[in-house]
Amino acid sequence: MSAEIVVLLVVFVGLLILNVPVAVAIGVSALAMIATLGHVPTAFLMAERMSNGINSFPLLAIPFFVLSGVLMGQGGMARRLMDFAAAMVGRLPGGLAYVNTLSCMLFGAVSGSAAAAVSSIGGFMIPQMKEKGYSKEFAVALTATSATTGLLIPPSNIMIVYAVVSGGVSVAGLFMAGVVPGMLIGFLLMVASAVLMRVGGHSKAGVAQVPRFWPAFFGALPSLLLIFIVLGGILGGVFSPTEASAIAVAYAVVLGGFFYRQLGWADVPKILLIAAKTTSVVMLLIGASQAMSWVLTYENIPQMVSEAMLTLSANPLMVFLLINVLLLLVGTFMDMTPAVLIFTPIFLPVVVELGMHPVHFGIMMIANLCIGLCTPPVGTCLFVGCSVGGTTIARTTLPAIPFFLAMLVGLLLVTYVPWFSMALPGWLNLF
Repeated sequence: MSAEIVVLLVVFVGLLILNVPVAVAIGVSALAMIATLGHVPTAFLMAERMSNGINSFPLLAIPFFVLSGVLMGQGGMARRLMDFAAAMVGRLPGGLAYVNTLSCMLFGAVSGSAAAAVSSIGGFMIPQMKEKGYSKEFAVALTATSATTGLLIPPSNIMIVYAVVSGGVSVAGLFMAGVVPGMLIGFLLMVASAVLMRVGGHSKAGVAQVPRFWPAFFGALPSLLLIFIVLGGILGGVFSPTEASAIAVAYAVVLGGFFYRQLGWADVPKILLIAAKTTSVVMLLIGASQAMSWVLTYENIPQMVSEAMLTLSANPLMVFLLINVLLLLVGTFMDMTPAVLIFTPIFLPVVVELGMHPVHFGIMMIANLCIGLCTPPVGTCLFVGCSVGGTTIARTTLPAIPFFLAMLVGLLLVTYVPWFSMALPGWLNLF
């Protein structure tokens, strides 16, 4: 191991231990490694790599999708989607838990934010479930895990990030590849909740007042149309994913401000500030990670990792399992965006060498890191859910284990059965 790599690891891990923000830790460790090279202008190269890293047309979609997600969260869509979910599955035994999962899936897909889904849906559903006799910890665990499915169901910001860092993977292909895996994991979470409810004696608890289907459907339809407008326009060649993000903002403004009438001029500064903060963090992460990726490539780290893994085993099944285990460990202490930015250039050459399509690997990686959003110590969705539900992570971790297992089953199916990810984009000729 060269001195440059040692410097990178020591600085990066040390800064994380000191609780320095991940974006800063990535940037400083990359800067330190560039400085050890000695024969390049450190400050100039770092600035150049960071600016080139965010100088990408597809990345323009991120601020717009972030803004549309905030508008959707503030614009009254959550309650209408919950009513629609209740109309579909609320009459089933234990229907309240299914309503929770389906609502999180729908709102997470529309808003593009798992944390927003936990906050918006959980703020209403967790108290409702508690009134029906479910424990707070069960409700929080179900909400936190269900919300992550929205990151697989398009439109999804993390898919755009992966498309950029992987070197030109089709955004449209990724969007369509995530539909079936997102629904699969949502279904598995419903199965897990059904088993737990039967064991816990809640299998007869439904929804107190189930809305009529057609009024609930037409109430939620304008919100759901956002997904079809974005995907239909991209697949039909009407506009690019970046242009689709701007259209999503315009649609969210019209829907929340003029149709639902829950957005006013007084809300604009707050909404823009939230979107700007989120976008700034993401862009800083991307810029710093692109600088680190250049350093890793300069030192041939991806090639070294690829050779090492292929030396351990030539069996693709074992290598995929090893990558999943490593990503699961990473996801427990690192958020999804920096994990995708750092580990995609390292693992992608390995899986491509073994015959896995880059789109398939992207979906596998996102499904894997979704589990990390619900696991301590850095599980963002778990933190938000515990805050909304008024409980602690220590109390929620044990009830969440069955849902983690359901997500792991979904991850294994997505990893080893390419059909789940590849069938829909293949049928639409998106490769």
